[in-house]
Amino acid sequence: MDTSTRRQATRQKLYEAAVTLIAEKGFSATTVEEIAERAGVAKGTVYYNFASKTVLFEELLRHGVGLLTASLQSAADTTAGRGGSKVDALDAMIRSGLGFIDAYPAFTQLYVAEVWRTNRAWQSTLLVVRQEAVAVVETVLREAVEGGELNEEIDIPLTAAALVGMVLVAALDWQAFQSERSIDEVHAALSRLLHGRVSGR
Repeated sequence: MDTSTRRQATRQKLYEAAVTLIAEKGFSATTVEEIAERAGVAKGTVYYNFASKTVLFEELLRHGVGLLTASLQSAADTTAGRGGSKVDALDAMIRSGLGFIDAYPAFTQLYVAEVWRTNRAWQSTLLVVRQEAVAVVETVLREAVEGGELNEEIDIPLTAAALVGMVLVAALDWQAFQSERSIDEVHAALSRLLHGRVSGR
């Protein structure tokens, strides 16, 4: 294993340790010592990889939202590759988002909590990475409007944010209060919303 691969593996361990501890205890109550201990590394290793706990958390947010963005983009690309419609791509992105949240529930809780706080050192970073994720959805919505699949009167930025928000909040509710449901059930319910079939018309 070369140095860069080793360093990436160490950072991954630190991300996983930090996200679970901060989800359990909050940012302020979590110490660098605890993160190092949970990751199974020396305290100095944390500072070798990240200048401070704040930088570690900022990079954690960047890393996690980057994974979500890549997951959404992959779903859109896969759908396009098999000749699916743009609405099919949006549906696949909903499924992909649910899968991401199911795989990374602690990260999702942190992201949803932090996106509403405005006094954090990492707020500007969070806004940038959030926009990267939403932009993937905006692109598919824009293409759907241009291709005549969706009404040209829709507000693309708000609709994209609403779709991302719907998936995040519904998934957290699923995990916290309806965990007996399968991902297929949750996806089916959100898919009906996407396709406008809630009214029964």
